[in-house]
Amino acid sequence: MIRSFIEVDSESHFPIQNLPYGVFKPTEKNEEPRVGVAIGEYVLDLSALDDAGHFSSTAVHQTKVFHQSSLNSFMKMGRETWKAVREVIQRLLREDEPVLRDNPPLRDRAFFLQKEVNMFLPVEIGDYTDFYASKEHATNVGIMFRGKDNALMPNWSHLPVGYHGRASSVVVSGTDIYRPQGQIKPPDASAPMFSACRQLDFELEMGCFIGSGNQLGQPIPVDQAEEHAFGMVLVNDWSARDIQAWEYQPLGPFLAKNFATSISPWVIPFEALEPFRVSGPEQNPKPLPYLRTDKPGSFNINLEVYLKGKNMQEAQRLSASNYRYLYWSIAQQIAHHTITGCNLNAGDLLASGTISGPEKEERGSMMELAWRGAEPIQLRDGERRVWLEDGDELAMTGWGQGDGFRIGFGEVTGRILSAQQINK
Repeated sequence: MIRSFIEVDSESHFPIQNLPYGVFKPTEKNEEPRVGVAIGEYVLDLSALDDAGHFSSTAVHQTKVFHQSSLNSFMKMGRETWKAVREVIQRLLREDEPVLRDNPPLRDRAFFLQKEVNMFLPVEIGDYTDFYASKEHATNVGIMFRGKDNALMPNWSHLPVGYHGRASSVVVSGTDIYRPQGQIKPPDASAPMFSACRQLDFELEMGCFIGSGNQLGQPIPVDQAEEHAFGMVLVNDWSARDIQAWEYQPLGPFLAKNFATSISPWVIPFEALEPFRVSGPEQNPKPLPYLRTDKPGSFNINLEVYLKGKNMQEAQRLSASNYRYLYWSIAQQIAHHTITGCNLNAGDLLASGTISGPEKEERGSMMELAWRGAEPIQLRDGERRVWLEDGDELAMTGWGQGDGFRIGFGEVTGRILSAQQINK
């Protein structure tokens, strides 16, 4: 197992086997955001390595892509360039490589403690599509609204269901979330009313960023789909369930989903996830030929959700799920998304939809955990939750467990603030 000259704890999310990309700037310096990778407790500034000539053997040489405030230009360069750059970074960080290790001036310019930097949205997101790829989640929701006999819609087992979300309100981890407001119609009301959301929820998801896209009119074959995928992040797709219940027919989610979606700041490359590749659930009925592939398309990634109320001393775990429960794979999502000829572009975000497992503690939303209010969640200090309350802080984390190392995503966090007052 390779090791870095940077000391990395065995439970750190960011060993040399990971090297996720993000956009940062030092907190105490008036400098522009630029691209770095996480290694242990540090951020390695890739613009400093570029200035020192260490990417001269790759296609990024003299392009200044790591001096930019997003990953988009680098992502457009394609998998061969991503692979070449990753190999350079990994070699420079090895414990037996003196080029960076024994160069104090360059180390001083290139390394920053993560606690001393600000992280930014890593990608300029052009489009955002949210899928509905967990069979357990879709079944749970279907039972609540339609009963066991009609839990899944007729199309669900035949195609990856999704909807187009709002890219402008995707925010980086740590951004406060205002409680949304809009029209709701309580079950006992004869007409809708305007109100702050009373049923605010989280959704435990993961997201894939498109790197190199496709031309309009040219579908991406399922066996080539992952070649277009740059990396993955954690996603919390905040949801206003009562607004959604009133608005969603006949065209699906709108205001209930457009107010905020939080993502983690570090984008984990697919190369780092290969040790955790597994087959997803058996698909029955067999998908149509354009969705069929023999390559295992899922990953064994542990996922957890924690809640800390404003009166709680410490956070409490609400859910522990796993990415491998997803029924539809990333490759199938990309193939289906483009089968019409739809063009995906560098920076497009495809989210998985809520990731729930078969057990109650593996459910990936408050709506499922509290079963739409019928089974309140008991918290420490005597508190209970049916939906999220003002002051609640949500944290999601995820990692793959290797032999003596972890490949992790860090966290995606957000705190609920009360609804904004409307100026009349």
